[in-house]
Amino acid sequence: MRVVDLIRRKRDAGELTREEIEFLVAGYTRGEIPDYQMAAWLMAVLLRGMTKVELAVLTEAMLHSGQTLDFSDLPARKVDKHSTGGVGDKTSLVIAPVVAAGGLLVPMISGRGLGHSGGTLDKLESIPGFNVNLSLAEFRRVLSTCGCALIGQTAEIAPADKKIYALRDVTSTVESPNLICASIMSKKLAEGIDALVLDVKTGSGAFMKKEEDAVYLAELMCETGRRMGKRVVALITDMDQPLGCKAGNSLEVEEAVEVLCGGGPEDLRELCLELAAWMFDLGGRTAGVAEGKKLAAEMIATGRARDKFREIIRLQGGDAAVVDHTGRLPHARHTVDVPSPADGYVAGTQCEHLGVACVVLGGGREKKEDSIDPAVGLVFHRKVGDVVKRGEALCTIHYNCDARLAEARQLIEQSYRIEPSKPRETRPLVHRVIGE
Repeated sequence: MRVVDLIRRKRDAGELTREEIEFLVAGYTRGEIPDYQMAAWLMAVLLRGMTKVELAVLTEAMLHSGQTLDFSDLPARKVDKHSTGGVGDKTSLVIAPVVAAGGLLVPMISGRGLGHSGGTLDKLESIPGFNVNLSLAEFRRVLSTCGCALIGQTAEIAPADKKIYALRDVTSTVESPNLICASIMSKKLAEGIDALVLDVKTGSGAFMKKEEDAVYLAELMCETGRRMGKRVVALITDMDQPLGCKAGNSLEVEEAVEVLCGGGPEDLRELCLELAAWMFDLGGRTAGVAEGKKLAAEMIATGRARDKFREIIRLQGGDAAVVDHTGRLPHARHTVDVPSPADGYVAGTQCEHLGVACVVLGGGREKKEDSIDPAVGLVFHRKVGDVVKRGEALCTIHYNCDARLAEARQLIEQSYRIEPSKPRETRPLVHRVIGE
């Protein structure tokens, strides 16, 4: 069996067998297939797609490339949430402690930034000392102690996905619904969960720009989860503008803490309550989503979710004092405002460009080996529909490197559309629900 033949067949829209897909995944995981050949095959998949049978085999091959976890001895139901990524999407940092405080177990294996979207692991690592690289034994210990643990893929968990994920990030093969589905579901099914809530983004800042593509991806993932005996629901949510008011790793931790303390931007707070409500419902903690939303709001109002986040940070080696003193987080040395060029209303944003601006500043990776600056990012002062006067700040750039500033600023200036009249309507935060 030759890798070049498998690349050619997929390039020509052919279908690969189970044995061929397993050969590719195993060979790349062991280091026998080089990056350049796997990158070529990933691009062929992006351009030509996969059959449902191929997708099922790819997901299973990635899932079984390492260990699968079994938490059946822990009494509560295990529920996780995953987002397909966007700009300013820090919901996991809020939802995990909320749901754990409400009585479910949340074993969360997350990813790093991918393309223009931020990653939960990178955000958590902006907390001084926070260890996302727990062993499986430590993962179990933290989970059983406080009801939640947030880690990255270990060498044991879906190692194939860990390697492929990093390669997709730097070869422009992120957007394939098949590769996204296999990546997400192989990690999540390895966690030993009972149920999964998916946040599938759509809009200019999402990988799925068109809603029909987001729906297609959501249906793929729900079907894959059901096939594996899990309860799965997907919410199609808006990413035509950043979520919340901050993007960048340390800044997003800061904003997540604001929500856990009862404040924060309305859109971020509302989406966190909605996603947590579905987790409570699928986990059998509440009799319905409405009751789940009340429980989530109660966990925040009483401070139990905030206290849970502090406990998670402490158990994973981080500086838990950041929850009460966010000034202990990394902060950029310089800030500069991007002013509005005219009077009017914010009619829209090119959200992906805002995410790319964060990457340019050093908040994301352009090559696999790049390190991330946790302090850089953007603070947004106006949302779509807001009135703005000429010269008022649309956004503040937090930066450390002067050489990166001009390109980032240009991207931001091109991202805002200012018009004289207010937009007739803005898209709802949650477009629709798929699955249960």
